Amino acid sequence: MLYICATPIGNLKDITQRVLETLENADLIAAEDTRNSLHLLTHFGIRTPLTSYHEYNKYDKAETLIRKMKEGMDVALISDAGTPGISDPGEVLVRRCIEEGITVSSLPGPAACITALTMSGLPTGRFSFEAFLPADKKERKRILDEMRDDTRTLIVYEAPHHLEATLKDLLDVLGDRPLAVCRELTKRFESVERMRLSEAVSYYGENEARGEFVLVIGGRDAAELKKEQQQQWENMPVEEHVARYEAEGHDRKEAMKLAALDRGIPKREIYNMLHKGEL
Repeated sequence: MLYICATPIGNLKDITQRVLETLENADLIAAEDTRNSLHLLTHFGIRTPLTSYHEYNKYDKAETLIRKMKEGMDVALISDAGTPGISDPGEVLVRRCIEEGITVSSLPGPAACITALTMSGLPTGRFSFEAFLPADKKERKRILDEMRDDTRTLIVYEAPHHLEATLKDLLDVLGDRPLAVCRELTKRFESVERMRLSEAVSYYGENEARGEFVLVIGGRDAAELKKEQQQQWENMPVEEHVARYEAEGHDRKEAMKLAALDRGIPKREIYNMLHKGEL
């Protein structure tokens, strides 16, 4: 079977006893970076054989690991830090195991996104994890545009040499939102700076960014979003509004109901406007 083993994101004391026992007893450990993982395993005196499993071999190596597990081996999957499968190639191996009927078990532990969220002071009930924003400009713009009207708390990872540019993009698209800049989590120089996006852009425009960053950003104000959307609908002729829903496959009655909900008015008003020439 496959064991997904969460490892520390900084402080080695954060590893769980269950993960240590699993790494010790597994037949093979698949690691994102064997050199980095060897330091962790040596620290805890674990001598289980290591093999590489990373972004550049994730498809071919997944098949090799599948064969080994079908032969009866237990494989423990670890990433450089945190929980495998979260913004790393582990998701490919997990999916293949499921397709092949191989049992998958996840051993919970550290995850930088959750650690940052709980420290941010921003709402935690609903959140969206975006990982690293795409480098491709077109795809990056598409993701940022999707984030614009998201009312959930947003979580983004970023490397120090891209931080300033990412902060500027976030400010340009999302507006001046509340922000928690989480740096070097669980490590010696851990810090959480709570500010506005505009303040972060100004600060990191003048100060060098060091360490690995998790950005936790306030979601769009729901009341403000609803008001803006209603204003947009009000500027659209009712007939066009209803026709949009009909084009999506709704019948006339349902389209009128949906248009009324958008505008915050009774369905009877939509009916009257359509039948009294008020267009």
